[in-house]
Amino acid sequence: MSTTTIVLLVILALIIVFMIVNALLSVKGVNIVDEEEFSKDLRRVQLVDLREKEPYKYGHILGARNIPMTVFNQRAKALRKDQPVYLYDQNGRTALRAARILKKLGHTDIYVLKRGISKWTGKINSKN
Repeated sequence: MSTTTIVLLVILALIIVFMIVNALLSVKGVNIVDEEEFSKDLRRVQLVDLREKEPYKYGHILGARNIPMTVFNQRAKALRKDQPVYLYDQNGRTALRAARILKKLGHTDIYVLKRGISKWTGKINSKN
C-alpha cells in the first residue's frame, strides 16, 4: 500500500470514530424507555408528539401536545425545565434529535419512547 492510501485510511478511521463518539455523547443523559416505563406518569410530565399535524390528528397519546420537529427549535424554549419532558415520534429517531436540542437548552429530565408511537399499544386520542 502506498503512503497516501494509508493516510486516507487513517483519516477515514478517525472520522468514523469521531462520528460514533459524537452519537453516543448526544444521547447521554436521555432516557430511552419502553412503553411500560413511558406510560407510568404521563399526567405529570410534558408529553410532546413530534410528528406533523396530520399524523397527530390521526392518533396521538392521550395528553400529548403537538410540536412538529419542523418547528421544534423555535418552540422548545416554551417547555419547562423543572418538569420531565417525554418525547415521541413515529419510530423513535426524530425524538433523539429533539432530545439533543433540549439538552443544549439545559433540560436534564428527558425521556424518549423507544420505537415511537408505531409500536404503542396504550390509549390513543383520535380527532378523526
